[in-house]
Amino acid sequence: MQELVALLVGYLLGSIPFGLLLAKIGGAGDIRQIGSGNIGATNVLRTGRKGLAAATLVLDGLKGAAAMLLVGHFIGGIDPVLLAALGAMLGHCFPVWLGFKGGKGVATMLGVSLMADWRVGLVCALVWLGTARLSRISSLGGMASAVAAPVAAWALDMPAVAAAFALMAALVVFQHRANIARLRAGTEPRIGQK
Repeated sequence: MQELVALLVGYLLGSIPFGLLLAKIGGAGDIRQIGSGNIGATNVLRTGRKGLAAATLVLDGLKGAAAMLLVGHFIGGIDPVLLAALGAMLGHCFPVWLGFKGGKGVATMLGVSLMADWRVGLVCALVWLGTARLSRISSLGGMASAVAAPVAAWALDMPAVAAAFALMAALVVFQHRANIARLRAGTEPRIGQK
């Protein structure tokens, strides 16, 4: 029962569509009608509103971390905390309020990786920034960061965390399947393109 509660808490927090809400409040309109139609920070950036995009990035990360923190405080134990993290990822990617069409989970995964262990989070952040800077392709940076998380957790001798992060990384890659097709075709947009 505790595991189900942990998953549900994570899902509900993760399903808050900060990108959509901030864009509307900030006067940028419905971001589902521009760019990729995604509710994440990269698509918010396509509105030209860097502040809104940065706020979306931070809040999408914080909701994953908050889910883990709440479950850790009220339930405790590594398994419920990791289930809360997975729930936050599922909520972000498949929010019930938006017909199960959400984001791609990269910022939320960064938040949960930082909460799990700052060293894993640091590796993810550096891989994300380094790959995105070199390639100028946000999706490539996001996927590389997600894949780096279970590898870093495994290297730090955290097998349970590594296993959970492997599931989350698979979800991030799955959510990027259209990006992968565009990468293969050479048509994936570069950072800064609207």
